[in-house]
Amino acid sequence: MPRRKLNSLKEKNKTNFKSSFNALSFIPRFFKEIWNINKGLFLISAICRLIAALLPVVILWIGKEIVDEILLQIELSNPDYTQLWTYVAVEFGLIILSELFGRAISLTDGLLGDEYNIATSVKIIKKTNQINISQLEDPDYYDKLERARTQTTGRVGLLSNVLAQAQSIITITSLIVGLIYFEPLLIILLVLSIIPAFINEIKFSQQQYSLARSWTSERRELDYLRFIGANNKTAKEIKLFGLTDFVVNRFKNLSNSYYLLNRKLSIRRASLGFLFNVLGTVAYYGAYVFIIFRVLTGVITLGELTFLSGSFNRLMKSLQDFFARFTRISESALYLKDYFDFIDMEVEDQSQETMPLPKSIEIGFEFRNVRFAYPESNSEVLKGVNFTLKAGEKMAFVGQNGAGKTTLIKLMLRFYEPTSGEILLDGININQFNKAEYQEYFGVIFQDFFRYEFTLRENIAIGHIDEVENLEKIKAAAQLSLANEVVGDLEFGYEQQLGRRFSNGVELSGGQWQKVALARAYMKNAKVMILDEPTSALDAKAESEVFTRFIGLTESKTSIIISHRFSTVRQADKIVVLKEGKILEVGTHIELMQNKLLYSELFTLQAEGYK
Repeated sequence: MPRRKLNSLKEKNKTNFKSSFNALSFIPRFFKEIWNINKGLFLISAICRLIAALLPVVILWIGKEIVDEILLQIELSNPDYTQLWTYVAVEFGLIILSELFGRAISLTDGLLGDEYNIATSVKIIKKTNQINISQLEDPDYYDKLERARTQTTGRVGLLSNVLAQAQSIITITSLIVGLIYFEPLLIILLVLSIIPAFINEIKFSQQQYSLARSWTSERRELDYLRFIGANNKTAKEIKLFGLTDFVVNRFKNLSNSYYLLNRKLSIRRASLGFLFNVLGTVAYYGAYVFIIFRVLTGVITLGELTFLSGSFNRLMKSLQDFFARFTRISESALYLKDYFDFIDMEVEDQSQETMPLPKSIEIGFEFRNVRFAYPESNSEVLKGVNFTLKAGEKMAFVGQNGAGKTTLIKLMLRFYEPTSGEILLDGININQFNKAEYQEYFGVIFQDFFRYEFTLRENIAIGHIDEVENLEKIKAAAQLSLANEVVGDLEFGYEQQLGRRFSNGVELSGGQWQKVALARAYMKNAKVMILDEPTSALDAKAESEVFTRFIGLTESKTSIIISHRFSTVRQADKIVVLKEGKILEVGTHIELMQNKLLYSELFTLQAEGYK
């Protein structure tokens, strides 16, 4: 097992009693969220639990009265069983009532849990949308997101556990009062039997949480290996390259490492838990013998024996459940802390005073000595980039992989901030504009666009989702991007479900998906259009037609094109050639061909390939 893993269990995200109890401070905020979700259901659940909490001791007391009444009537020469049958009827009614309230509690807890699950999932999605792209691409961020996202079920369980704990407190208090009234010495035995088990459970719940937390990124890797090992999108390469054993062995090695750590912890927890439970059983029978002795000596009645033995047994079980539930609550509270830590993550303040965006671009964009390195990297991707993109100009970025083309787009879109230098729009630093409003300026299709497994209509409307019901606009966008050619092959047309995840879904080819993605760009009447390698899956003829249309349809718009096919980028007004993070050349196709530098070399090599 890697030493790093052993160290992670001991040191990384280590918890102790203090951290466990500190995490409980999040529970009031947790219940405030639940209260705000559905006040009525919460009140019904609380009232049902209050009544259900008092019923056990009342039922035990009625049982005592029944036994004493039986003994009394046996001794009488002319017995009257009216009171006895009244007690029996009352006990029967209380048990039915207990069952009714139990069902009501399960129902309200389930409904509250479902509503809370929906509400928190929505909050996580919205919070993710507020986070900067730079954080989205940070592995540490994903660990936080993973813990917040995957513990939704645990938070719903926490709801039931905390409410049940409040109910138990009332029940335990009523039972303790009954025991103190008859035999207070039994309380001492009870405490001695329960406390060691409680401390043991708290200790191991902390260690379990520490292990789970330290393995967050590894669990994500296990999920990824499950995905690529059993998925229709990867099946072809897995079979072709014979990757099954590689994926299986990697999965087994990683999962076995976690299994060995968890097994050791589970065995220790089960062993000590057994010893402490035996101690509890010994305490119970010690108390039982003591109660029998008190009956035999005539100190208490047989009915009181029934009440005391039943109360002690019920109280011991209630306390065991209480402390076991407390450890689950303290463990869940640690995960609850992860959720609130994620929700409370700082995001950029969009309410601060900003410059108004120009209604139309008059001058254009300017990059001034822009340098950039990705977080946690010492290597600069951009090294002093300077160029101007005039209003209404069609610009193409050209360069080999890793030259910095897509990074320039990310900086222009304010997904990242330059390490140094500045980017100007009409002479104003783009940082002075409201980010959300500024990004509305752009219509962008990236090379790694997402294939939404929605209907075709919804897939196209994503470019301007407010127009999802505007079929005429969607059809117009499809015609511009050639996605209308895809519609003819689909049984349900624009209402066809895409992808294989859901029933009646149809998978598109790479080229068809790209035409759909391009239609999104035409759905949004953006001031700046950006196409980042969006046509790589199209054949040369289709790509040329797409770009010819794009150039014609964006006549008055500022546009940026990134493509490895020089037959298309030659249509741009200006071409920027990048090499190793620097601008090597800028000019028109004719000018760059005359320079006899990188652009001319690459263009000639590609042209030779078509001969």
